Amino acid sequence: MLPPLKPIAMKERVSLVFIQKGQIDVKDGAFVVIDETGIRTHIPVGSIACIMLEPGTRVSHHAAALAARAGTLLVWVGEAGVRLYAAGQPGGARSDRLLYQAKLALDDAARLKVVRKMYEFRFGEKPPERRSVEQLRGIEGARVRKLYQLLAKQAGVEWRGRNYDYSEWDNSDMPNRCLSSATSCLYGICEAAVLAAGYAPAIGFIHTGKPLSFVYDIADLFKFDDIVPQAFKIAAKNYPNPEREVRLMCRDVFRQSKILKKIIPTIEEVLAAGELELPKPTEESIAPAIPNPESIGDVGHRS
Repeated sequence: MLPPLKPIAMKERVSLVFIQKGQIDVKDGAFVVIDETGIRTHIPVGSIACIMLEPGTRVSHHAAALAARAGTLLVWVGEAGVRLYAAGQPGGARSDRLLYQAKLALDDAARLKVVRKMYEFRFGEKPPERRSVEQLRGIEGARVRKLYQLLAKQAGVEWRGRNYDYSEWDNSDMPNRCLSSATSCLYGICEAAVLAAGYAPAIGFIHTGKPLSFVYDIADLFKFDDIVPQAFKIAAKNYPNPEREVRLMCRDVFRQSKILKKIIPTIEEVLAAGELELPKPTEESIAPAIPNPESIGDVGHRS
C-alpha cells in the first residue's frame, strides 16, 4: 500500500491544464490521459491547482478519487473552456471557515466592510463613505465599464461593451470571446483556491445568487492586472484560434505573476476586514471518532 497523500500547498502549484479527447485514468499509481491510439500522457495531478476537462474526455472513478485526495479541482468546461458545466469539489473540509464566511455574508455591517475592502483592493483607493453595497456595486460597474473602454482603446480594439450570448458563442465578437476565455481560466484557479482555503464558492459578497458568486468576487480583484489587457491584445491580432492563444496567455501570466501565491492571502485579507472572529466549537460539540490526519496542504483539503 502506498502512504497517504499529503497535498501540496496551493501557492506551490502550477495553475491549470486543459485536457480534451482522452480517457483519464490511473495506471501504475499515476494520473494519465489515454488517447484513442492508446498513448498515455502522464499528468502530475498533485502539483496542479485545476484541470479543465474539455469535450471528448472521460474520467474514471479512480482518477476522480485521486484528484480529490491530491486537492486538485476537476472542472468540466465547454470547447476552448468558454463554458463551465460542473466542478468536482476537493475542498470544504473546514466547517469553521464556511461558518465564518456565512456569518460575514449575513451580517450587514460586516458584509459592507468586506465589500469596501474589495473595492479598495481593486481600485487602489478607499470607496466613498456612507454608501450601501448596492451603491458601491453601481460605482464599481461604472468604473469597470470605463476600464474596458480604456484597455480596448490601448489595444486598438473596437469595443461595443461587455455582451455575449453563451448559447450562441460563435456569434459573439472577437473581444468578448477572448475576454470570456480568459476569465473562465481565472475562475478555474480562483475556485480551486477558494476550496483549498476551506470556503464556499457560492457565498459571495458583491456577487450573490450564483454557484460561483465568491469566485467571481475574488477573480475580479485580479483580472484587470494582466488578464483583461492581454485578452484585448490577442483580440486585436485576429488569430485563427483566439481561444487557444488566450489559454496559453493565461498559463504564462499565471506562472509569471505567481498568482496562486496571492489568491488565498487575499481572501484572508478581504474577509478579515469584516472584523469578525472565526467561530469556536460549541461546548456540546462531539469530537471526531477518528482524528483528522495532519496535512501539509491548505486548510480546506480533505487529506
